[in-house]
Amino acid sequence: MCNFACDLQINTKESYKEMENRRFEGKTEPEIVYSRSVKAGKRIYYLDVKKARNEDLYLCITESKRKQTGEAEPPQFEKHKVFLYKEDFAHFTEGLNDVIGFVQNQLGAIEERKEWTPETEVAPVAVETVEEKPEDKSLLGSLLNKLKN
Repeated sequence: MCNFACDLQINTKESYKEMENRRFEGKTEPEIVYSRSVKAGKRIYYLDVKKARNEDLYLCITESKRKQTGEAEPPQFEKHKVFLYKEDFAHFTEGLNDVIGFVQNQLGAIEERKEWTPETEVAPVAVETVEEKPEDKSLLGSLLNKLKN
């Protein structure tokens, strides 16, 4: 009994990564049918519309932030993902607009973020003027409208 339990514990610790790799072996990433990236200081947000196996579309929001590493090392990124499914779009958009409105009411006018570069901390951001349609009040809103159509 002890040999089996000890052996199982050692094998589990050693092969956990291998087990995870086997679990996803042969599976492909869902197809990205639309994508947009948003640079925000030291972070980049990727807004990807992906197609599920059942042909449904869903939104994958990925936050990517560069981690501090040594100069000789290749850059490393910390990533966090949120998956948003079509049945949750309306509630998510309502909640997001509500909390953004709250922050804007509390802080008043909010300055646009300046672009961050490793060389300088004060490089200005080029702002693109986009004519908004009444139904496309936000980036998320426009992505959600594309998914609905």
